Amino acid sequence: MNKIGILTSGGDSPGMNAAIRAITRSALYHGLEVYGIYNGYRGLVENNIEPLTRGSVSDIMIKGGTILGSARLPEFKDVEIQKKAVEILNSHGIEALVVIGGDGTYKGAMALTQLGVNCIGLPGTIDNDISSTDFTIGFDTALNTVIECVDKLRDTSSSHHRCSVVEVMGNRCGDLAIYSGLSCGAEIIVTPETGYDEQTVLEQLRYYEQVKAKRHAIVVISEKITDVDSLATKISKATGFSGRATVLGHIQRGGSPTAFDRVLATRMGDKAVELLVSGIGGHCVGILNNEITSLPIEEALALPKKSRKPFFALHERLV
Repeated sequence: MNKIGILTSGGDSPGMNAAIRAITRSALYHGLEVYGIYNGYRGLVENNIEPLTRGSVSDIMIKGGTILGSARLPEFKDVEIQKKAVEILNSHGIEALVVIGGDGTYKGAMALTQLGVNCIGLPGTIDNDISSTDFTIGFDTALNTVIECVDKLRDTSSSHHRCSVVEVMGNRCGDLAIYSGLSCGAEIIVTPETGYDEQTVLEQLRYYEQVKAKRHAIVVISEKITDVDSLATKISKATGFSGRATVLGHIQRGGSPTAFDRVLATRMGDKAVELLVSGIGGHCVGILNNEITSLPIEEALALPKKSRKPFFALHERLV
């Protein structure tokens, strides 16, 4: 193997640049040529590819987002599109690929491996929704952004007898909500795992106000569960709190990555190159019990969702 490519796909996440830097420099250390593929799988099929050098990745570790850009390409599920991608890689002499993204990105890597291009997947998503790893690249940074915002909302809520309803990202995965809720002492945490019952939420808030004499409350809720503006209005009508809704949105994706994400991405990027140099493809990298590991992508995608029952039990004991 003489040449490898790197691409980032799906939603961007802080730490992707640190991974790109680690992959590039580790590959150069092993005597490989490195190519950056811009705008994900779309850029691959459009032949948007350039060489990367040590200088190309200087000073990018501290930056959020991804210097390679990202774009979604639903058509990549088509085998003919995948074959075109392989032809383009072959035209550059690129024999292996490291892809950084979520489970959709992993599926593309698995397909290319089956067509003869060894691929390694790195988990880059703020949602932390990949079961084969304890933490994904970008989750810790996004979590700290949420915590900073919720802490500030609590300050103003306590001054005005308010209940702040804070919607955080995490489509199909409640990790941002449960981790931030625990970190900020939220009174109520609602995620896909907990389910949502509006009357129960209102009853809990009345209890916190009337029985526990709380002057303010925080409700952290995962996106796409309910209309948070409507919920805030109902809180104002059904409780003594003045309900206010805040949707944090894409601010959670931005910002300079935390030290944790920088180190995690660096360790994972180096592991990806190690696997490719060993002739291994079709694997994804993860971190389990602070050990960098890998397993076949097919096995990773088949794993059940991570259980967060201990976290919810902890919240119930401490709220």
